[in-house]
Formats: sequence, structure tokens, C-alpha cells
Amino acid sequence: MSGQRVELKVPGREMSLGAIRYGHWGRPVLVFPSEAGRAEDFAANGMVGAVQGLVDAGRVSFFCVDSADRWTWSDNGKPTEDRAHGHQVYTAWLEQAVIPWINDELGGEHHDLATLGVSMGAYHAVHFSLTHAHLAPLAIGLSGNYDVTTWHGWGEQGDATYFANPTAYISGMQGEHLAWLRSHVSVLLVVGQGPFEYEPTGSLPSSTAFAELLAHKGIPHQLDLWGSDSAHDWPWWQRQLAHHLPRFC
Repeated sequence: MSGQRVELKVPGREMSLGAIRYGHWGRPVLVFPSEAGRAEDFAANGMVGAVQGLVDAGRVSFFCVDSADRWTWSDNGKPTEDRAHGHQVYTAWLEQAVIPWINDELGGEHHDLATLGVSMGAYHAVHFSLTHAHLAPLAIGLSGNYDVTTWHGWGEQGDATYFANPTAYISGMQGEHLAWLRSHVSVLLVVGQGPFEYEPTGSLPSSTAFAELLAHKGIPHQLDLWGSDSAHDWPWWQRQLAHHLPRFC
């Protein structure tokens, strides 16, 4: 039933994270919450309501998930590399629990999934599509920061950080892998120029720098800069979603 929370087991841990579906038909969208958020946050903060017409018309279904930021990226007591290892567990949960759940809900495998996130959730959305373009060829990031080393990072950084950091692995990407990604993924980056988009989130400079990197690598993308009144907050993300989503579903 739409809006009913389900608990999905985290691989290798005695815990579960939750997920909720909103909508009955249409393009599936995997939704990540803002930092340390829960699956319920998307609807509770007016995001479903902002595009209710699309939901009611059967043009889109949102599959919203909990974050694991509290024991990964938001745990500033751990060095960045340890946080990145924790993120690998979250990725395994997405691959082994969330994607099968979405497929069950849809009645079979689906390869036109879009990802969507706000704030830190934008990082999760863009990173998941860039690393799973065969499943999710479209990513929409609203007010994201795409360099994990800027999140109070400290300690020696290794492979786990590199492969969890879009700014790093896209910079290093070349050859056949890059050519394949160019033909399979598209990224939409939306960010305002108003309160909290520069400090403390770093969303504005990170989004513009990441768009430049995508352009340099020839990866299809769009950067949509909103004005100086556009803040790092839900009312603006509602407007941005309502503006962009109709053309994708």
C-alpha cells in the first residue's frame, strides 16, 4: 500500500532500515533524504505534495529510503576512510535489499530508475546513478555537495574513500568505462545561490565544480542555478522538483 513503511535487513548487520513507496504507477524514482534523514521525510516536508498531480496521474512512483548517515558520513568521530567503509554497507543494502524490493513492487526488473536527493541525499542519488547507471540512468541532485573529503574529513584516505567520492573517481575515469558511462547516464544538478547554499553546506561551489568536471569528461548533465533568494531548504526543493520532474516522467 502506498505510504506504508517496510523494514529491509541490512546485510551483515543485526539491523534494518526502512523504505516507503508513494504512488501506484509511473517512472520509479529512488529518493534519498537529507542528512541522517528517514524515508518519511520526503512526504512530511511537502515533496510528494509538490508533484501530487504527477503521482495521481500515474506518471511517477517514489521509493523513499532511510539514510545511514549517522554511522557513515555524519559520524565525524571516525576518519573519512572508516566512514567510507560504512557507506559500502549502505550500498550493499541498496543493492541487495532496496533494488529487489523495488522490483517486487514493480512486478519485475526495471532499468529506467531515476534517483533523487536533497542536500546530502543529492550526493547519494548522484553517486548511486554514476556507479549503477545500468539500473538508474538518471540522477537529480538538489543542493548537493559531491566531494566527501569536505565533510569534516580527516585521517588517511584510501580506496574506500576514492570509490565513494564522485569528485575523485570521475576525475580519474577514462577509457572504455568513461565511454560507457557517457552513453548510459544523465545528471541534473540544481542549486540555489541563497542562504546556506555556500556556507556551511558547500553546495553551490561543489555543484558548479562538479558540473565543470562532468563537462570536462563529456558526461551528459545539466546545471540549473537558481537565484540569490533560493535557500538550502525544503520550500525551494519543492519548487525545483515541481519545475524539473514533469519532463522526466
